[in-house]
Amino acid sequence: MTEGKPVHLEAGNHAVLLLHGLSSSPLEMRFLARALHREGFSTVAPVLPGYSAGTREQRMEAWVAAAVSEFDALSCRYTHVSVCGLSIGAALAMALVSKRPSAKSVALLSVTLDYDGWAIPWYRFLLGWAYFTPLRNRWRYREQEPFGLRNEALRSKVARAMLKGDLSEVGPATISLNALHEASRLARSVRRIVPGVSTDCLIVHAIDDETSNPANARFVSSHLASTFIRTIYLDDSYHMITSDNERETVAREVVMFLRESEAAAEAGEGGKAPVVSKALARRLRQIAALAK
Repeated sequence: MTEGKPVHLEAGNHAVLLLHGLSSSPLEMRFLARALHREGFSTVAPVLPGYSAGTREQRMEAWVAAAVSEFDALSCRYTHVSVCGLSIGAALAMALVSKRPSAKSVALLSVTLDYDGWAIPWYRFLLGWAYFTPLRNRWRYREQEPFGLRNEALRSKVARAMLKGDLSEVGPATISLNALHEASRLARSVRRIVPGVSTDCLIVHAIDDETSNPANARFVSSHLASTFIRTIYLDDSYHMITSDNERETVAREVVMFLRESEAAAEAGEGGKAPVVSKALARRLRQIAALAK
């Protein structure tokens, strides 16, 4: 597996730090980076030592330190710096803004504090124990269909890349037990710090996310101390919402939120304004009808 290349697109004085998913690469954030750049935002999707594919694995504290270092470098160059993370990258984004409350805003895409989606293998809970056995340095979790994608054409393309063991725009073919263990440690730490985060926050999650149940998003939105929160649920995507059917919607919502966050700050206004999509409301009605 090769290391993905970082993305850096220069534009306006508001920079967005984009954090990809676990053991993956900036490829996951490329579409969003370009979309934000077209709208006048400078975008940076870095390769983080110890976290990104192709780098020597390190503990999650090193991941956070690397992300904070990237943020600090951007803060020296731009008027505003926001953070956007995908999957475990969203948990990493939360850890970052808890240490750097100067962040203008944070966008959490498919935030993962627990691997509890409908496609997670039944034996997932055993991996915590396996970490303390000789399997620790030998076993790797192999990604399987649907690879976080509802889009079947893209899923077929990704499947071919996975068979060759290549990096794809939805991540690596396999993830080590060490990386999964450190991701779980990060998630547990983030659950504790969420109530202390007051940064403007956008949460976007698919209601059919096969990796992280929407309960992850609900936990964050219900515990944040932020005064400006928006929560949006998608109904035509799975976990990899930066690549799937609604990637344009995701990009548009991130752009709108960043601009509204700037405007609210300039006006000195706030107000918790959660937005729940019609898709979620419809699904909840369906579940209630089945329960009866």
